[in-house]
Amino acid sequence: MSTAPTADRDDTGLFIRALRYSDPVVRALESELQLEYAERYGDPDEGPILPEEFTPPDGLFLVGFVGNEPVATGGFRKHGDGVAEIKRMYVAHEHRGGGHARRLLSELEAQALRAGYTRVVLETGLKQPEAISLYQSSGYTPTAPYGYYSDAELSRYFTKDLAADA
Repeated sequence: MSTAPTADRDDTGLFIRALRYSDPVVRALESELQLEYAERYGDPDEGPILPEEFTPPDGLFLVGFVGNEPVATGGFRKHGDGVAEIKRMYVAHEHRGGGHARRLLSELEAQALRAGYTRVVLETGLKQPEAISLYQSSGYTPTAPYGYYSDAELSRYFTKDLAADA
């Protein structure tokens, strides 16, 4: 997979590039994310993830860098016809509040649209109020539960029509 940037640095200083889900940089940030899930929910995320799901043309995994430091991750995978699912959005603690999550989310949406998806879905939890706020302020609306955590009372599901933004 190319490590070419998907976008130049913006006013947040974030430089985004595609990496394989199995890349050591991604694995390190994923470990941080799993620790955060354990702190907030008592356990890491047990939802099934296959690295190949984040491989083009059906998926993509992005890492945001500030300088040479990887600070943000997120990817999308195929959820259904014309629908991508955004997964593993994360920003390292010391880099929160600088617009990196919003910038990464915007790039994920743009890349999903380029890949032929017209809508995205995602799942997050009530113990992640900052994520819920980000998604709602980015135009996401509630949708029906799906997938591994569909019966979990702490899970919340959102969707966004990408074609409307095109």
